[in-house]
Amino acid sequence: MGYPGKNKKQYEKPTHRFEKARMEDEVRLIIEYGLRNKRELWKAESRLRRYRRAARDLLALMSSRAAPELVERRRNDLLNHLYRMGFVGEDADIDDVLALRVEKELERRLQTVVYRRGLARSPKQARQFVTHGHIAIGERRVTIPSYQVNREEEGMVRYYPLSPMTQDVHPEKVRITKGGR
Repeated sequence: MGYPGKNKKQYEKPTHRFEKARMEDEVRLIIEYGLRNKRELWKAESRLRRYRRAARDLLALMSSRAAPELVERRRNDLLNHLYRMGFVGEDADIDDVLALRVEKELERRLQTVVYRRGLARSPKQARQFVTHGHIAIGERRVTIPSYQVNREEEGMVRYYPLSPMTQDVHPEKVRITKGGR
């Protein structure tokens, strides 16, 4: 066991470094979601990998002779967590967890939510607004573009009240509302 205060890597690099199809797909996702680098994509893939591993462990537990109450409790815990985070629907099952794609994870990032709600003109600008402190969830300012927005918080994403972006005469806000460049 290592030192508990030491930071650990939260992702795994791809095993095949120069696989052309994977690299092209990564570049497409980085451009589409305005990610800073491939490491952010690899972190999202690793989080999904953990959810899929939990689903496979649950399937293995179902096929073994484990107590049905334990299986049902773990199944409900996993599905409720994924529902709260917005990855699956209310009537989801284990197959839906195994079918999750990295795009679903990237759609839940604050940066993407800001862009999709029309608070920014592009994913890159949404990232800039978040890091510069112009975005809040409820009354709380959030400056982390990779923050995972859950279902409850999704409707509360807006400009920070003390931000200059709340003024209607701000040049960038005028551009966003007109839809121009």
